[in-house]
Amino acid sequence: MQKMFPYIITISSEKGGVGKTTLATNLAIYLKTMRDDLPVTIFSFDNHYTIDRMFELAGQKLRGTVHELLKGVPAHELVHTGQYGVGYIPSSTELGELGETFRGPMSLTRMFAESGFGGIIIIDTRPDLNILTQNALYAADRVLIPVKDMPSLENCKNIFALFDQRGIDKKSLSLIPCLIDSRIKFDGIFKDQKTLLRAFAINRGYRCMDTYISKSPKVESLNTNPEGKIYPILTHARGTEVFGQFTEIARDILRHYDATPEPRSCLYAAWLKEKEGKRKESYRARLEGLAERCLICGTLLTEQPEQRGFYYEASDRASRGFLHSDCFTDLLCTTLYGMTKQSQAYGAARMVIADRALRTVSLFYPQSGENAAILDYRQFSMEGEQLFSKDLPMQGFSEGEFDGTNDRLFLLLNESLAGYEGSLREGTWLAVHPVDAEAPETVLKDERYRSLQQTQARIAQQLEESEN
Repeated sequence: MQKMFPYIITISSEKGGVGKTTLATNLAIYLKTMRDDLPVTIFSFDNHYTIDRMFELAGQKLRGTVHELLKGVPAHELVHTGQYGVGYIPSSTELGELGETFRGPMSLTRMFAESGFGGIIIIDTRPDLNILTQNALYAADRVLIPVKDMPSLENCKNIFALFDQRGIDKKSLSLIPCLIDSRIKFDGIFKDQKTLLRAFAINRGYRCMDTYISKSPKVESLNTNPEGKIYPILTHARGTEVFGQFTEIARDILRHYDATPEPRSCLYAAWLKEKEGKRKESYRARLEGLAERCLICGTLLTEQPEQRGFYYEASDRASRGFLHSDCFTDLLCTTLYGMTKQSQAYGAARMVIADRALRTVSLFYPQSGENAAILDYRQFSMEGEQLFSKDLPMQGFSEGEFDGTNDRLFLLLNESLAGYEGSLREGTWLAVHPVDAEAPETVLKDERYRSLQQTQARIAQQLEESEN
């Protein structure tokens, strides 16, 4: 299962200068060295290009960056095999523009759930909690939060609060004391920095790793040299405390990785599959509930499938189906304006009526008047804004009589809104929506159908307001 889905480690802190990127880059190298057959990939949402300087190979042709990843390009198409066998996705300075367009806090989780890309992925984040950082946090199987002092420890509460807001288990969050100066000593029970930070973390309910990372002039020098290169701790800081500390951290990560049969991306993929199955079931149920005939002319829709230009649905969703474009246009001509094919200028008027019908939602709301039935007819924009209304008398409707003018209307209303014993279902109305005649069923698919239901809800609200 792990071969198909990535195990994600996110390094995050709102405080800068806590050793976030040093932790991310060197952890990637240690993991790859300890388990050579395990794909290890790293990328950053920050724009300092440290990861690129650490891993890029001279003359390597770039195929894309993190920007393309967030635009939807599959991860496996962007990963470059770099120094030390670590895969990396090149950094980008263009991520700021994605803040408003990147969809929701689970978008990154979905990307990796659908990527077919395995191994371990390490994400280095910016020192803030913008939407990209939130995505990296929610996607992670393990979040490492470096803390070096009380201000950085204080900032941790915002990350924990985000998980509480989303109802996400905080077990993935682990603090790790970083840049600990062993020369600093305190009187009392908290004898040094790491003991103090760990005690305060535990007191606040935070999980804290047993391992810590020492402050080391030798390690700091690896990032600053005349050559402008960045050297890894594994090869250039042997004999230091930090060398052994990274070994322990990497071992802890691998133990957790081995004990995770289904990483978060796998669980999310299973949820997406279940959700997609339910969507298909709902779509099939909507298809199965369609009337077989056009309720205006009575012709089987399978005999004239190309003319299904309108979709109708009752307000209680008890009936739904398609109507032929010509049938519905002729009905509007007769019902609204009393026009027939013999009327003067019928052709021109019909074109205007047909054009308007294709851009609006038509509402048919039959009601009982003092002496006869009345049709409350309205037209709404596709967003549900009322554009037109007209009350139309329907002589003979209650008695079941056809008058030769509103016959088509009576058929439509009786077939779609009829209840027990021939009477109409009380308080129900019919909305007719224009659809793509070449693919009318798409109106019943999730996103389009949700939009239709939103329009119906706005119409219902306006009807309720007008009645009150």
